[in-house]
Amino acid sequence: MADAPIIEGTGLVRDFPSHGRVLRAVRGIDISVRQGVTLGIVGESGCGKSTLARLLLGLTRPTAGEIRVLGQPQSTLGRRGLARIVQPVFQDPAAALNPAQRIGDIIRLPLDVHAIGIRSERRARVAALMQQVGLAPEMASRLPHELSGGQRQRVAIARALIAEPRLLVCDEPTSALDVSVQAQILNLLQDLQRDLGLGMVLISHNLGVVEHLAERVIIMYLGRVVESGPARSTLRQPRHPYTDRLRRAVLSPVPGGGLPADEADDVFPDPHNPPSGCAFHPRCANRSDRCLREDPALMPIGDGAVACHHPLTAPSAQRQEHASA
Repeated sequence: MADAPIIEGTGLVRDFPSHGRVLRAVRGIDISVRQGVTLGIVGESGCGKSTLARLLLGLTRPTAGEIRVLGQPQSTLGRRGLARIVQPVFQDPAAALNPAQRIGDIIRLPLDVHAIGIRSERRARVAALMQQVGLAPEMASRLPHELSGGQRQRVAIARALIAEPRLLVCDEPTSALDVSVQAQILNLLQDLQRDLGLGMVLISHNLGVVEHLAERVIIMYLGRVVESGPARSTLRQPRHPYTDRLRRAVLSPVPGGGLPADEADDVFPDPHNPPSGCAFHPRCANRSDRCLREDPALMPIGDGAVACHHPLTAPSAQRQEHASA
């Protein structure tokens, strides 16, 4: 496994004009992804996950901060140069595929754009990759609407891989699919990542999916990373109260396990007007006066990091609220 990261972002900030104000969607994030490693990104809708993905893909530029790809500034690579290294797999395969193009043409397109190989080599590469992602080669003549949702996502994955990139950025790659095929696509991504030595960024609401596929995870809240670390230990034994709340909101698969607690005051804040101090403090049972005043920095803790004045140390059922600092 290479020591140098495939992609590395430092101090990333992304602002958008919104209703006469500035919406800061990403707030000073550092991120690094190495070859053969899957990084999970978790957080509620509106926390900045997809904006961060677009920054990594070069689809939008950071307002501040820097992204380096294989050690080079992302901005110097150009669109084609970056596309040879970093490729997306989007949420909705139906929207990601040209409805008027045949499947084989869709998958082959990056080879044409980058002038990779001669025509016969491109056809052979398309057929081989279709088999690798679980598509029969005779499907190459079909149109996207003739395929199921799971098959369309396999086409999107094949197109992303055809030019042999180093990194896949997968933004909710199974949320638009039937539950019955989600596991198949996730297992396919896991197999491809292992067999091809890819780096992968996996954005998902599903904590179980991230724990299963990712080696490391970052937890985002209101545009910031509030916790990071090894996926399994971070999601099972969280140190940040927000990560713990996400974990407790997961529906138990055990029959009779009941529903997650209904926390009526659990409302995502207005991103145009974030709370003072720690942005999570209005929703946090552990908050103190210090949390209202001071925004905690992301600090190393164990083999991860947490941005919290009162990081959790005990099982959630035994936790007590902190006294005012």
